[in-house]
Amino acid sequence: MLREVLGSIFKKPATNLYPAQKLEMPDKFRGKLKFYPEKCIGCKMCMRDCPTNAITINKIAENKFEAVFDLSRCIYCAQCVDSCPKKALEPTKDVELAQLDKNKLRVVFSYKEKSR
Repeated sequence: MLREVLGSIFKKPATNLYPAQKLEMPDKFRGKLKFYPEKCIGCKMCMRDCPTNAITINKIAENKFEAVFDLSRCIYCAQCVDSCPKKALEPTKDVELAQLDKNKLRVVFSYKEKSR
């Protein structure tokens, strides 16, 4: 046993030193969703295809929509991303989503007018 202990002293650790060293996520990782309201046409396909009903699309003006994501319900399957015909949704590599307050997991993406 002493041989194993002494042998492991010089080996590289098998785990990451998280959070001191940030995790590198793979290219096709499905993390927190990002919504582009300027691309949204309000078809609500993402709402229909979401298996946990974590997405709500609201009309705020003519051809302007906002998305409300309940990240406490989301299973990060990216089915909504695949079903969006205008590519208004995309997954990010953001994995640090833990919260003590469930209300902070409700994210609203609103349409904002561009200043001229």
